Amino acid sequence: MNNLDVILAAEDVKKSFRSPGGEVIEVLRGAGLSVLRGESLSLRGESGAGKSTFLNIIAGLESADSGAVSWDGTRIDELSNGRQAKLRGDFMGFVFQNYCLVPELTALQNVELALRITGKLDKNSSEYARDLLKTVGLEKRAKHLPSQMSGGEKQRVAIARAIVNRPRIILADEPTGNLDEETGKHVMNMFLDLCAQKNTALLLITHNPDFARKTSRRLVLKHGLVVEE
Repeated sequence: MNNLDVILAAEDVKKSFRSPGGEVIEVLRGAGLSVLRGESLSLRGESGAGKSTFLNIIAGLESADSGAVSWDGTRIDELSNGRQAKLRGDFMGFVFQNYCLVPELTALQNVELALRITGKLDKNSSEYARDLLKTVGLEKRAKHLPSQMSGGEKQRVAIARAIVNRPRIILADEPTGNLDEETGKHVMNMFLDLCAQKNTALLLITHNPDFARKTSRRLVLKHGLVVEE
């Protein structure tokens, strides 16, 4: 493996929590992974295994007790929160189970919001946001509010928003968890196809073994460690 191809790496990540009774609970016991440019990975594990905690640490949203996390070769665990936030906007996008759309904004405005936050909103980037909505089949819903859209449509808006800044990787935490089975399949296939078209790496947290099998590599978080499925 060429290190230049590794865009995200986590090494020997450990994280413990103290229960209300004072017991120390080890959630991550040396978890690690590496993501190559443009590849898709799935991460499965039982409820409470620490998947979301691991994802938050990888994203720089939560601190580990020990270990290293690197984005494109830069150790982010050694950076200030402000510096991490500045890098994060360009480096990664997020898709969540509950969509996280702003209810007062239209579909197009929600996608453009990611550009506005990173200071990239201009005529060209706004046109790209419109093109992404067209790509996910929502060209005619651009002016609709989230309350006027189905769950599948809202998730497609969230996917367009995650990609609009042309990130190197997208972190997706159970992105089809609130969708019915058929809608979930459709959204997941579209999501994987779009990431492949844009050469965007994907780290997918999922309970669904069928969705996991659609990714190029399959990992499992078990007993605080990440192992190949």
